[in-house]
Amino acid sequence: MKKKEANDQIRSACRRLLALLAPLACVGVGGGLASCDDFLYGESDQVIFVDDHELDSDADTLFNIAGIMNKMQAIGDRTILLGELRGDLVTLTSDAAADLRQIAEFTDPTGNRYNQPRDYYAVINNCNYFLAHADTALRNNRNEYIFMKEYAAVKVFRAWTYLQLVLNYRQVPFITEPILTQEQSEQDYEQYDLRQVCDYFIRDITPIADVETPDFSSIRNTDSKFFYYPAYVLLGDLYLWSGDYRRAAESYYQYINKRNRPIGAMAVRFTREDNRWLTYEDTWSLMSFYMESAYGSSELITMIPGDSIPSEGNYSELRDLFNTNENNDYRHSIEPSKSLINLSAAQKYCHYTSGGEYVLAPENLTENRSGDLRLKAVYLTSDNVSQMVGGKTITNYSVILKYATRNIHLLRLTMVYLRLAEALNRAGFPRFAFQILKQGANNSVIESEVVPYYSPEHAAWLRSFNFPNTSYVLETPAGETTENTNGIHSHGSGYSVGNPTYVLPDSAITDSLQHLQYQIERVEDLIMDEEALEFAFEGHRFYDLMRIALRRSEPAWLADKVARRNGSRDDRLYNLLKTENNWFLRFIEN
Repeated sequence: MKKKEANDQIRSACRRLLALLAPLACVGVGGGLASCDDFLYGESDQVIFVDDHELDSDADTLFNIAGIMNKMQAIGDRTILLGELRGDLVTLTSDAAADLRQIAEFTDPTGNRYNQPRDYYAVINNCNYFLAHADTALRNNRNEYIFMKEYAAVKVFRAWTYLQLVLNYRQVPFITEPILTQEQSEQDYEQYDLRQVCDYFIRDITPIADVETPDFSSIRNTDSKFFYYPAYVLLGDLYLWSGDYRRAAESYYQYINKRNRPIGAMAVRFTREDNRWLTYEDTWSLMSFYMESAYGSSELITMIPGDSIPSEGNYSELRDLFNTNENNDYRHSIEPSKSLINLSAAQKYCHYTSGGEYVLAPENLTENRSGDLRLKAVYLTSDNVSQMVGGKTITNYSVILKYATRNIHLLRLTMVYLRLAEALNRAGFPRFAFQILKQGANNSVIESEVVPYYSPEHAAWLRSFNFPNTSYVLETPAGETTENTNGIHSHGSGYSVGNPTYVLPDSAITDSLQHLQYQIERVEDLIMDEEALEFAFEGHRFYDLMRIALRRSEPAWLADKVARRNGSRDDRLYNLLKTENNWFLRFIEN
């Protein structure tokens, strides 16, 4: 293909992305990865480049970033499904496809559509090409670096993709140069494990962590900055997986502080005057799942843009898998597990009455009104009562409102705070972590509830987490308009700050180190429960279970959680997952 003709095709494809958030039809030659010809140098469009085309103009940044986003679309659905189906929070219906069932049951997924390593390497290879050819010293006529923002963003794209890859496959071929020839494709590449991937990309993205993300302005009411994963958050993730908890906490805080990002005083709560516990108000789901506009969301951080047309090839199927609708003939595939329903119902809801008192909700409420309200807010079902939809009688109607748009949400602000709590806890500060769950963090909380309980040598580090009271205003029952911070547990379990049952775990252990370790593990359990209540269905669960099990050197902990997803223990799953090797997909060179 001639260079001009190829460039015209790339430009046309990129215009489509910017106009429609649609997939690209970019040109290129093939690549995947591993040491075999078919996998590395196949016939499909894997690498976006043209002849000896160097990236040396403003237009190149847009065209190549858009091409990488196109490849990200291909792995979007499985990012959610591989993280959720293998966990303990969802179960499959009888209408679920065999590919989904293989993933959920940890059977050998040979030929499974969600086990396609080459799609990850399509992202990586395009990133490698961009990084190898972008001239980061090039400046425009205003003396501004042309490629630096895009260069930094692509480094983070690559690091994020490698982290997903190694979490799913345990050991992966590690390649940082673009594969452009068959000779390159036939080489043997070094295998990297999780620790090696974390170490490499901590070094790789630390120097560019402060670089701003590119801005293509708003696209159909969607801020293009949602298309990027923040470098500091990814650094926090890499440190968290590698066990460097202080640096993980510092990285998450850097993101929060740099953006001045209070968590938002959002919640699902029973109305104050309702003494029958029937009606509730919901600001949590509105802020968390629906807002994708440039000015409307403080909670959404990163998403993969999806197409609105199924025939285009990068249409997300998540809405059709999680919800009954016309596309699936009103037969959904995924619904909440018994384990999640039980966990939600087990929470003690703390109400603030119109009389000015904190009271616990009655324990004899029906199941869908007891406990935490977040599941009730997002999971709508007819409970097998027939409904009429478009003139058709529908039974077993089921909708999970987290999948209401065509885009795939990867990261929310609440997750950054939960990961901050996880890192602080494992760094030896469970009191700080618990306050993020109970009432939220600001300087007053740190000074009164955290600093006094630790040695003076730790005080300076704890105070480096600066949450000014004027910027991080704690929620009160009065509900002032300036309030923007509450405890994450309060998102669905009422006013946790006044809940007498939601307290820092304690024990009669007299040895201080043993007592600290006890608190760390119990607070970690609370964080994991909170992750389930807040982020069920969003694709994080299996990786979080994996991280805790590896940290505790307890494979049986993960095995028991997953095996009990439907209530009683599935012995086959339990015995299978007690062996770490069985947590991972088989790396198939396809």
